[in-house]
Amino acid sequence: MGVTTETTPNPMAMKFNVGTAVGAPSSATEADGADDRIAGLFGIDGVMSVFMTADFVTVTRTESSDWDTLVPQIVTLLEQTFS
Repeated sequence: MGVTTETTPNPMAMKFNVGTAVGAPSSATEADGADDRIAGLFGIDGVMSVFMTADFVTVTRTESSDWDTLVPQIVTLLEQTFS
């Protein structure tokens, strides 16, 4: 199963269902100190913060970025990480 997306009440955040348990909740606003599985998301320009728990990852974007650009990059990275 590939990564699927869901909108959230916050238009700056998007939920990415990865289809597998991710373990204990983890959140970060930068790569330093982030769980290794989500640290790479901070290499994508426009990613502001990342939260993961259960079987999903929620990404919050910066105001200057847009989901049309971010989603394909995030999905690719998450599929490589959680597949």
